[in-house]
Amino acid sequence: MPREAPYLQIADALRARIKAGEWAVGEKLPSRAQLAEEYGVGRNVTQRAMDRLIVEGLLEGRAGSGTYVRKPRERSRMVRSRHRERRGGSPFRADMTEHDRAGTWESHSQARVPAPERIAERLALSPGDPCVLTRYEFLADGRPVQLSESWEPMAVTDGTPIVLPEAGPLAGTGVVERMRSIGVTIETAVEIPRPGRADQEQANLLGIALGDLVLHIERTYYDTDGRPVETADITVPDARWEVAYEFGVDRASI
Repeated sequence: MPREAPYLQIADALRARIKAGEWAVGEKLPSRAQLAEEYGVGRNVTQRAMDRLIVEGLLEGRAGSGTYVRKPRERSRMVRSRHRERRGGSPFRADMTEHDRAGTWESHSQARVPAPERIAERLALSPGDPCVLTRYEFLADGRPVQLSESWEPMAVTDGTPIVLPEAGPLAGTGVVERMRSIGVTIETAVEIPRPGRADQEQANLLGIALGDLVLHIERTYYDTDGRPVETADITVPDARWEVAYEFGVDRASI
């Protein structure tokens, strides 16, 4: 296996020392030159290592002063439950309202995109069947929160006012309300969360570093007949958000 880059090794070592409490929050770290001498590497290596920890939020640079241990970022909690779809309108906007933030998004849709094999399997289609693909960047107070890539079979929406999710009379209302308007009642949502690492495109859009931890959520909506009518791949940056799942518990009859 290839060896880890030297600056990542130094970043790992510094991260471990910070977490062990060797330097407290607000305390200044030794200079890059001192750390370079301590670890037997060039100053550019310690520079990159500390820059990496600044991106992660463990350190902060202060102009003309040095580098300090930063107060840990507060991770907000995103709760996903069956109740998300019962609040009316966009579930994401409602989620952000609970955090006193303005939820908005940017999107781009393409019609008649052939379903790749993995999407066709999730939507019970044949590979190549036409879908509407919509890519989203979701924002809270203008800052990126999550990404989503949504697929809807054109066999369900073609010829209706909702064929493009973010156009027409129900733009921005969410999948459940849009589908209801054409007589499709979504009854079930299935989500499969998987940990992962941000690729370059995800890192750029989310404002995080390449390889940072993210949570990938594979979500599929089913109607009352068990037919999948939409599937999406959602990406949430782990450093900023933790995802919690809420389940109702039926009380046993007495």
